[in-house]
Amino acid sequence: MNFNAVWALLLREAKIFFREKERIISILISPLLFLFVMGKGMSGGQSPVAGYTYQQFIFPGILAMVILFTSITYGLYIIWDKRLDFLKEVLAAPISRATLFFGKSLGGMLGALIETLLLLVIGALFILPMGPLQVLLALAAAFPVAYMITNLGLTIGARMKSMEGFGLVMSFLTWPMFFFSGALFDLSGAAPYIRAVSLANPVTYAVDLMRIIMLGQGHFSAWTNLAAIAVFCLLTTAVGVAAFGKLQQEK
Repeated sequence: MNFNAVWALLLREAKIFFREKERIISILISPLLFLFVMGKGMSGGQSPVAGYTYQQFIFPGILAMVILFTSITYGLYIIWDKRLDFLKEVLAAPISRATLFFGKSLGGMLGALIETLLLLVIGALFILPMGPLQVLLALAAAFPVAYMITNLGLTIGARMKSMEGFGLVMSFLTWPMFFFSGALFDLSGAAPYIRAVSLANPVTYAVDLMRIIMLGQGHFSAWTNLAAIAVFCLLTTAVGVAAFGKLQQEK
């Protein structure tokens, strides 16, 4: 692992992210609509967690939604790099494909964590009052979640040849992953097939962990969520490095 190369790749991705200021704002639009339109519109509904409104109940799930959409969309940039000379220069450099993968993965994580922090601030001010410790714990929990979802996006991007194809695959994956995660409802009262699918969904454990941190209650224990996220991190790393091993420059 060449850590200097990882740092250089991270800096490049950071510069690209901060240059696209409209991207930062656009990604937050859908989560804010869920919170302030759906959350408020269903304010008369019962929250599964006593002492909290429905809007407050779904906030941890919407936070996971931001991480999911921001992280997996990052795989689109690897397709763009395939069409530019940048990827050819990196592939010709004396670094391993694992180094390239980790550098790109950290770059994708950076954008997801910034979006997460922005939504945390909005949530703490207008939706769910949180102390500094809760905000820090939520941000810490976002690290491995952003990592595994970014890995998934990069793996898909490494396999795809067109941006249109990536968009179709991303839409096919992200919305089912979000809706089957229990972000908008309590898994305890869900249909058996929904609970069965949710067990294989990595976002389920991210939502539940965020809910434990912010609301003090979850479907699983905190250690179960952390263990599941760790397993998914290892799996996506292995699959992602293998996919990058076959990565080729394209025009």
